[in-house]
Amino acid sequence: MRQTLSRRALGRSAVAMAGTFGVLRHARGEAPIKIRCSLDTAPSHVRNISIADYLQKVEAATGGKVTSEIFPSGQLFADLNVAKALLQGQVDMACPGNWTQTGIVPDCDFCQLPAFYGRPIETTEHASDGKPGALIEKQLETKLRVKILGPWLDLGFQNWYTTKKPLNTSADIKGLKIRSPGGAGISWRINFFGGIPNVTAWPNVPLALSQGTFDGFVSTNESCSSAKLWEAGVKYSYQDHQYVGQYMPMMNGAFWAKLTPDIQKTMISLWAANIGTYRTHSAALQLEARKTMEKNGVIFTDPAQSILDAARKAQQADVASLISAAKLSPEVVKLTEDSVNGTA
Repeated sequence: MRQTLSRRALGRSAVAMAGTFGVLRHARGEAPIKIRCSLDTAPSHVRNISIADYLQKVEAATGGKVTSEIFPSGQLFADLNVAKALLQGQVDMACPGNWTQTGIVPDCDFCQLPAFYGRPIETTEHASDGKPGALIEKQLETKLRVKILGPWLDLGFQNWYTTKKPLNTSADIKGLKIRSPGGAGISWRINFFGGIPNVTAWPNVPLALSQGTFDGFVSTNESCSSAKLWEAGVKYSYQDHQYVGQYMPMMNGAFWAKLTPDIQKTMISLWAANIGTYRTHSAALQLEARKTMEKNGVIFTDPAQSILDAARKAQQADVASLISAAKLSPEVVKLTEDSVNGTA
């Protein structure tokens, strides 16, 4: 059974490692290679916790030759802008959501295909770990000159959240101004359900919510909880599991090339060895986050599977407009269909 992480345990290990690695570095008298990592979520967010744990393991495995510093909460760049920063060498590492990279590689929007709507998270993992994901990674590595470290980190199911309008069915979305994290696919779905898309970077969401810039948004329980968005007015959620958001761990290509082959191999193998645990931990935190939100007055609606199946079928009937709006390639659409249908 995969072990889950705890914030307390990570904190203890971080303190222990920091002391050990400091001794190692001073003993050698060598300057360590430092990874500057940009994340636009808070330190308590599941992505930050997982990346911090991974980078601590890299430091341990390299005997302190590689250290790191994480810049959280969009201190350096929002995910919508971090790809350009990676390309220009302004940061060494980032782990942006695939939905924020669709302007660079439209096929990143493959997860918006109706085939994933209301289905288990393993359906998405099978696709992103398989041929659809490989196609997208090749495009990203070519266009951004980055190195993707391995399988993508799950954020979790994306759902609807509102401040004033109760959400009992998907019909309640109609006429609402809904914040989108970016990507033509999400805007397509918001339009499909009658909402009005509004693209806003995540660090700006709490203020925009409290000011009434939009009526609701698409996100996950963990993202809402870690940002304490009930304090910004969130009161309702319709949990339709629209798609699974995933983060792609990537490094600036020039920085990666400066690492020795042994360090590169270590970083790749460490990510592969731990991604299963990170995904399991993410799923657990999503459940924990929902309980926290419920304790803070957020009301959840869970549609029956039959309702989700009917909504998926309705979206599938309009899939051609999604493919056109998102500029998805025929290849990624075919590979995704094969993956979901179990033929690839």
